[in-house]
Amino acid sequence: MKLNRKTTARLLTIVTHVGSLLPLALLLWAFFQDQLGADPIREMTLRTGKTAIILLTLSLACTPLNIWFGWKQLLPLRKPLGLYAFLYVSVHLLIFVWLDYGLSWALIQEAIFEKYYALVGFAAFLILLPLAATSTKWAMRKLGKKWKPLHKWVYLAGILAVLHYFLLVKNTYAQPVVFGTILALLLLTRITAVKKRIGSWRRKLSSRMSRVSPKAS
Repeated sequence: MKLNRKTTARLLTIVTHVGSLLPLALLLWAFFQDQLGADPIREMTLRTGKTAIILLTLSLACTPLNIWFGWKQLLPLRKPLGLYAFLYVSVHLLIFVWLDYGLSWALIQEAIFEKYYALVGFAAFLILLPLAATSTKWAMRKLGKKWKPLHKWVYLAGILAVLHYFLLVKNTYAQPVVFGTILALLLLTRITAVKKRIGSWRRKLSSRMSRVSPKAS
């Protein structure tokens, strides 16, 4: 059974919300059931950080996937995925400043300026903060043409997030490398020359398919 556009959009939205909130629900369950292992703070830090990167990457992937395959139904998902990514980044930061450093400004300041992973992560948060704050329709109207250039900073936030992950883990660089590679491909797709080449490739493929279809029937 083929779904219409409205049904498909509704299903994708539901999957986005449920899929984005599920890791948080599982984390809270594990916390209250005392199932976070010997170092629960580190486990919570890693879980929220990884989920934030995954959601941010998915948000950044929506436009390139539309460029490559014409999946326009993914474009409305950029905003909720980005906002959920910011939610997990905020929880990630809260765990760091509250549970890990006990809201001690002196210790937090020392960590931010002496530990590279903390400095890079905090920089990513500072970039995402105004993007999340200006994600409303009211902000889009107020900013006008400035809104799109501002929100392109999300790619820098993505780069810093991957670098933060790379600096945080020790001797297990496989996952940060995977995220970094995916992000590089997404950035490459957004380059104007590459975008035009993909568009040309899609038009040629569509033309070939349209010539083949009548013969097949």
